[in-house]
Amino acid sequence: MANTSSAKKAVRKIARRTSVNRARRSQMRTFLRKVEEAIASGDAAAAAQALNTAAPILMRAAQRGVIHKNTASRKVSRLTSRVKALASAG
Repeated sequence: MANTSSAKKAVRKIARRTSVNRARRSQMRTFLRKVEEAIASGDAAAAAQALNTAAPILMRAAQRGVIHKNTASRKVSRLTSRVKALASAG
């Protein structure tokens, strides 16, 4: 366990940061799931709307350090291509 006051403060900060990051990661996954469900349902308009909502949340998570910037870009890129394929097929 932490002995010094600075170490105790660091433990408190880490606990707070962990809970904030957990909430951000959960929010990000929720919006990703909504895009996936819209794609699975075959509704191109709903998928495009869900993607427009999810993309900024993904990039914000990357900006805040929850996920890596390239990971966010890759996810947005792949989802965008899937939504476009759905729109052109339908």
